Amino acid sequence: MTPEMKERLTNEVKDNDVVLYMKGTAMIPMCGFSARAAQVLQAVGVKIHDVNILDSDELRLALKEFSDWPTFPQCYIKGQFIGGSDILMDMYQDGELQKMVAELPKVTPVK
Repeated sequence: MTPEMKERLTNEVKDNDVVLYMKGTAMIPMCGFSARAAQVLQAVGVKIHDVNILDSDELRLALKEFSDWPTFPQCYIKGQFIGGSDILMDMYQDGELQKMVAELPKVTPVK
């Protein structure tokens, strides 16, 4: 991973409360796992900074090294690496995710 890419990822994770590196976007996910991760985060009402990993091979490879996690999606909350869609779903079902994001700004649902 280049120093520039490491700086980009570090700043992205630090400057956004919730970052989801995924295939596609939260509005147009390109795989079922990414769709589920986005849906779980939307269910708790937080603003998601989504990053489409399909746009860059360099980004995809760097993220695997940055997080030491081989698969996507990858979620960070308040600078902390959380994991992928299965972990987010488990945390949601246990109420742990709701507690973790309780103090974060919420988005108003679109009607």
